[in-house]
Amino acid sequence: MIKVEFTIEPFEEGDPPQRVTRAVAAVEALGVPVEIGVFGSSFTTSASQVGEALNALVTAAYELGATHITIDTEVVG
Repeated sequence: MIKVEFTIEPFEEGDPPQRVTRAVAAVEALGVPVEIGVFGSSFTTSASQVGEALNALVTAAYELGATHITIDTEVVG
């Protein structure tokens, strides 16, 4: 399994903007639950699905105005 931690910028105070909520929704539409945190969010998925999940995340975020996405991945089991 691969854990993916990510942040989507620019940051805004208050509720997460659409570039974040729709990116999360795009990953969750693949059946991968996302944990939303204050300074970043994460999900864990199989190595065979991580590429598809990252593609969905990045595509949705940039289409909705993201300027920078930080992604960190780690094998967790």
